Amino acid sequence: MQGEESLRILVEPEGDSFPLMEISTCETEASEQWDYVLVAQRHTQRDPRQARQQQFLEELRRKGFHIKVIRDQKQVFFGIRADNSVFGLYRTLLLEPEGPAPHAELAAPTTIPVTTSLRIRIVNFVVMNNKTSAGETFEDLMKDGVFEARFPLHKGEGRLKKTWARWRHMFREQPVDEIRNYFGEKVALYFVWLGWYTYMLVPAALTGLLVFLSGFSLFEASQISKEICEAHDILMCPLGDHSRRYQRLSETCTFAKLTHLFDNDGTVVFAIFMALWATVFLEIWKRQRARVVLHWDLYVWDEEQEEMALQLINCPDYKLRPYQHSYLRSTVILVLTLLMICLMIGMAHVLVVYRVLASALFSSSAVPFLEEQVTTAVVVTGALVHYVTIIIMTKINRCVALKLCDFGREVRAGPIPEMPRTFSERESRFTIRFFTLQFFTHFSSLIYIAFILGRINGHPGKSTRLAGLWKLEECHASGCMMDLFVQMAIIMGLKQTLSNCVEYLVPWVTHKCRSLRASESGHLPRDPELRDWRRNYLLNPVNTFSLFDEFMEMMIQYGFTTIFVAAFPLAPLLALFSNLVEIRLDAIKMVWLQRRLVPRKAKDIGTWLQVLETIGVLAVIANGMVIAFTSEFIPRVVYKYRYSPCLKEGNSTVDCLKGYVNHSLSVFHTKDFQDPDGIEGSENVTLCRYRDYRNPPDYNFSEQFWFLLAIRLAFVILFEHVALCIKLIAAWFVPDIPQSVKNKVLEVKYQRLREKMWHGRQRLGGVGAGSRPPMPAHPTPASIFSARSTDV
Repeated sequence: MQGEESLRILVEPEGDSFPLMEISTCETEASEQWDYVLVAQRHTQRDPRQARQQQFLEELRRKGFHIKVIRDQKQVFFGIRADNSVFGLYRTLLLEPEGPAPHAELAAPTTIPVTTSLRIRIVNFVVMNNKTSAGETFEDLMKDGVFEARFPLHKGEGRLKKTWARWRHMFREQPVDEIRNYFGEKVALYFVWLGWYTYMLVPAALTGLLVFLSGFSLFEASQISKEICEAHDILMCPLGDHSRRYQRLSETCTFAKLTHLFDNDGTVVFAIFMALWATVFLEIWKRQRARVVLHWDLYVWDEEQEEMALQLINCPDYKLRPYQHSYLRSTVILVLTLLMICLMIGMAHVLVVYRVLASALFSSSAVPFLEEQVTTAVVVTGALVHYVTIIIMTKINRCVALKLCDFGREVRAGPIPEMPRTFSERESRFTIRFFTLQFFTHFSSLIYIAFILGRINGHPGKSTRLAGLWKLEECHASGCMMDLFVQMAIIMGLKQTLSNCVEYLVPWVTHKCRSLRASESGHLPRDPELRDWRRNYLLNPVNTFSLFDEFMEMMIQYGFTTIFVAAFPLAPLLALFSNLVEIRLDAIKMVWLQRRLVPRKAKDIGTWLQVLETIGVLAVIANGMVIAFTSEFIPRVVYKYRYSPCLKEGNSTVDCLKGYVNHSLSVFHTKDFQDPDGIEGSENVTLCRYRDYRNPPDYNFSEQFWFLLAIRLAFVILFEHVALCIKLIAAWFVPDIPQSVKNKVLEVKYQRLREKMWHGRQRLGGVGAGSRPPMPAHPTPASIFSARSTDV
């Protein structure tokens, strides 16, 4: 403070509901100090809920918080700020002296600047944990309509609006430090991670595009495509009940060429590349995070210690909650989670039923295109149905995950006492459960198409039927890779376009509607402070999991980019374009359209890092199985080195895949159909072909099938081991923490010990004390050891 004189102004609000309030002009201007606001409806001032309001606010005032009341036509706003004594206690709890206590010179702690983020964080924590004498929390009062909302105020966001939250800055570097100062470290780390992820997508997108375009160079030159297009005399057996006619193999010529765009030899190389890319991305991100955290002086910041300090500020009699674990509770939650996963798998079966019924419906359609392209129509509409299912199940999964997280709280009086100790622990549990449910929701149908579709259908003349009525769906005539490609392209395309449009337009329209309704009243407050509070009130509300939703969206996208990338090499390119939009979209939402997020401290992205590592391992397994069981890569390689004409003729001019199409098709005698005369054009047809390895007349699997199966399994094992070895080598080769960061931390530790040694010898009489050691050339990191919590 400047000087010792202090002018104290007593502000008396309307009515006698609240005590007088002190504002000291020695502090910052009062209009700059009110960073947090509670809102209640005006009519609550005239009913019994007013007493509960007053009791809650009186409890806050008793803890050292000042309250300012401003009344509008329909709302009552309560500005809240903490007294200087609260910040003094915060400093005392979280600062450690640098030397022995008897030496005042060392015992004086480094000052923690009282920033807006710190003020908001303290006020928000106390408000959310404050209880009335009846034990009611703010959440309880909100449910009963005593309060309507709570939010920190947007102040000083003008620079972020100009330099960050605009579409024209899409390719400009993000002002990370300004984001951190305004929204806190947790939001800033999200944008640092998202920016780094987008940057690292560039090589993956270019490689995937190159693999896809390489298929164009062989669009007409592929031996397999040539044979399919020229196979006018090969008749394919009817695929299902919807197709009661024989189809010439040459009719699938176009789809065969399109399939070769992503099902070629480059697919294997690209899948291994993406396994390596995922590892390098994570390892370099860890290094980037270490640099950022050191720059923010949070390298040794302890989240648990800060939360305990805030608990003590809120309640001096706070009792430490020890770590607990209940095997019974964990077993119950595991069983419930498995049941929910079974439901997700059941949803995939619902899609199977839809596709079977849609096949029968489209086959009898009056639209010629649907009747001719039944399989294509079923694949496309099935993907759309899956997308709608994802939207619905996301809301259900959120509720289920929250219930599982609060399970211990609801049964705390029973034999299962375990509850999350801190908000971060609860958020971590919620992350694991919600992501698990979301993973099965998004990928269950893709797993079905990649590894089950067309493999349990039996063979012509003896087909597996659903409920004994409808024949199970077959893969597309050009192979299951086409089905998987279309499914991924539609779902990922819709999520990256339609979902982003909804994510932006819904908050924008909602904000415009709220502002329009407020302006129709014709009442414009004269008080500039009230206008500011009202402007913040009209913004879209946020909740605890607003940032969580952004992370979840990116994790699902990361899964699509890596897990089935062998079937959709354009996934990284779509993700790159989407992320360029996503960064600015999130920025615009947070700065222009939503109320201010409560700034939270963090030194990493938490459980999301383990989620990324899990996705990386799953990507290796899934891509290996897609190449082995879904694509035609293994059958082509086996044919080339075991059955091809190159081995017999020894002629280098002969394409080694010549005759592969005929080799890969099994023969079925039409007389073995249950109703051969019911098939159109069956008079002169004695045999047809189908995709499988079976021998007539019993149609059991042939020797080639079992040999191929052994090679496929061997390839999966070899691919996974090679890819995982590459991941491990890359993780070892790229250290998690840069040497420069380690050296800076080491230097600070060394200088601190030298300082303690010098003061210790001074205390012992100066024997051998020598000269005082110089401070390090870069003193900023030193504060991470003298202060456990530092805001900039």
